Amino acid sequence: MRTLTTTEELAEFCAAAKSGPYVTLDTEFLRERTYYSKLCLVQMALPDDGEAVLIDPILGGDAMSMEPLYDLFRDTSVVKVFHAARQDLEIFFHEGNVFPEPLFDTQVAAMVCGFGEQAGYETLVRKIARGSVDKSSRFTDWSRRPLSEAQQAYAVADVTHLRVIYEHLSTELTRSGRQHWVEEELSVLTDPATYQVDPENAWRRVKTRTNSGKFLAIVKELARYREIEAQARNIPRSRILKDDALLELASTKPQTHADLGKSRMLMREGRKGAVADGILAAIGAGLATDPANYPVGDTSRDKLQVNPALADLLRVLLKAKSETASVAQKLIATSADLDSIAAGRRDAAALKGWRAEVFGADALRLCDGQIALAAKGADVVVIDV
Repeated sequence: MRTLTTTEELAEFCAAAKSGPYVTLDTEFLRERTYYSKLCLVQMALPDDGEAVLIDPILGGDAMSMEPLYDLFRDTSVVKVFHAARQDLEIFFHEGNVFPEPLFDTQVAAMVCGFGEQAGYETLVRKIARGSVDKSSRFTDWSRRPLSEAQQAYAVADVTHLRVIYEHLSTELTRSGRQHWVEEELSVLTDPATYQVDPENAWRRVKTRTNSGKFLAIVKELARYREIEAQARNIPRSRILKDDALLELASTKPQTHADLGKSRMLMREGRKGAVADGILAAIGAGLATDPANYPVGDTSRDKLQVNPALADLLRVLLKAKSETASVAQKLIATSADLDSIAAGRRDAAALKGWRAEVFGADALRLCDGQIALAAKGADVVVIDV
């Protein structure tokens, strides 16, 4: 196992990776103290028993460019294999404005291949690679140097076992003809919109208990200010303003610094200086919002006229279909999807793409009275009406 700390070493390894059918990757990062994740380590392994390396951008410093890795990402002849890739891809998108192509996520593939919901890496290592993972270094501070031997071994294991897992799942997908199912799921992971937070829409992430227009207008302006400030300073949103404090301010509507000092939940930094000024300006902008432009909360579920009996039948159908297909229920349809279908809406994700093949088409037939469900021993079967 080598640790790469120069651009030249990274370029040499990536050139070797281009001669193979795939390469496995993982990252270690920190996000507790920053808005954007801080990349601390990249692990990579070549197929079979090929070389596994650690790429250390911290030791490499300014003299190390990640461009050879990004160039490998752009090479469509090599599959880039990750497990639970979303956070890894977010880092590469923000740091290099690039996505690995083509991408294979073993967590998604495992759910399609019958390993249950949110199939963990340890489970796949145990069941497929017949190995084990030392968890002692999982919650370590990956920004500190030097890395211990235990840390290095833990990091490398994340990509060496992944080779066996990938080859097994890839073979199973080819056998079952479900490759396009995985490709549909991965299209979301390689969509830039997945990782872009628009300050104008940041308020939608805040859970509120009221749809009062004036209240939501203030929430929107406070969330917008918080997002812009956190991005600019590269610090967590909560360092600017926690959600509970934001909701308190939207309710109490303080107008002065003295008013801010009465807040029970606002942190000290928010009571003075530029942050306090920004908070008061946001509250003022919210109060000044024309009622015609008040934001509207999500009331779609409140307005659903759900047929409870039909919703229960859809749940039974989903369970039967998921067991037949050996696919996790939640991957096929959420509870909200089922309520939406039972209320007569036809825009649920469960009615599109591969989900329609597995469940959606029969769900619509059930709603239209074209099929019925019956018990046959321990199984539920579909009967044409």
